[in-house]
Parts: sequence; C-alpha cells; structure tokens
Amino acid sequence: MLEKTTRMNYLFDFYQALLTPKQRNYMEMYYLEDYSLGEISEVFDVSRQAVYDNIKRTEQMLESYEQKLSLYNKFQQRFELLKQLEEITSGNKDVQQLVIKLKELD
Repeated sequence: MLEKTTRMNYLFDFYQALLTPKQRNYMEMYYLEDYSLGEISEVFDVSRQAVYDNIKRTEQMLESYEQKLSLYNKFQQRFELLKQLEEITSGNKDVQQLVIKLKELD
C-alpha cells in the first residue's frame, strides 16, 4: 500500500494540472492529507461511494498519463543517473556542484 501511495503522490505531482479541481481536491485529501473516504464524503456532502469512484477513476487517469508521457519514469531514471554520477565524481567539487544544481531542478 505504501508503494502505491508513493507512486500516486508522484503521479499527482507531475500531472495534477491536467485534473479538474474536484479531482485534485479528492486526491490531495486522500493521498496527501490522509483523509478517509468517509471524511472526504462529509466535507463534500456526497456519498462515500462517489468519492471512491472518483478517486479510482482519477488514479486510472494518472496511470494513463504516465503511460503516455512517462514523466515519473524519466524522473526516476534521471535520479538514478545523478546518484551514480555523484558517486563516481565524489572527489571533484566542481562536478559535485553541478550534480547538486541538476537535482534541484527536479
């Protein structure tokens, strides 16, 4: 479950601009603020089932965006390459500074 939550948080970070305000609110509350489905349904005065359905549809949309655009996958690959570069160039301060700047871009 933690792995799925982490993945959804990253996908949400990358693709939230493509979601409706309602979808963003539900996902934020559920994944970032750790609200339960019941708590979200009370806040928005809808059924728990409506919240569940909306979240599941939004998860599928995020996965679909990732399948097409691969932003998260590319982010993970860049992170691993930067980590390797950092290890290889540990004695070179100039290169280390560049690696730090690259990491800050993400």
